[in-house]
Amino acid sequence: MKVRLKWVEQVSFLAQSESGHAVLMDGPPEGGGRNLGPRPMEMVLMGAAGCSTYDVIHILKKARADVRDCVVDVDADRAGEDPKVFTRIHLHFTVTGRGLKPEQVERAIKLSAEKYCSATIMLAKTAEVTHDFELIEAN
Repeated sequence: MKVRLKWVEQVSFLAQSESGHAVLMDGPPEGGGRNLGPRPMEMVLMGAAGCSTYDVIHILKKARADVRDCVVDVDADRAGEDPKVFTRIHLHFTVTGRGLKPEQVERAIKLSAEKYCSATIMLAKTAEVTHDFELIEAN
């Protein structure tokens, strides 16, 4: 896997993925940025949420669960001093579907957390990573 990052100006960077997608990252105004895009560490959390959600949806669909939506809210803390690694990351899944069983969703989240999601497993080397979920019955 490869990415390319190009400095644009001040503390703005354009990151390009091997698959041909680009995202602009920027710093806060107090750090010399213009707030034109997410911070690099926000991107790390977004990647972790995306990786985990990909797994959960894939596992549920493979089990033929009628999953309709999945939203993940991530809350994290970082160390106060450099390197400011993540020390705590909590992923809250809101899964919408028809007839979803709590044990089925819990199993999908656990499999992602312990076996499949490279991002959260990697981040768990420095952070306490926790998960919980709620189910919403679709109409």
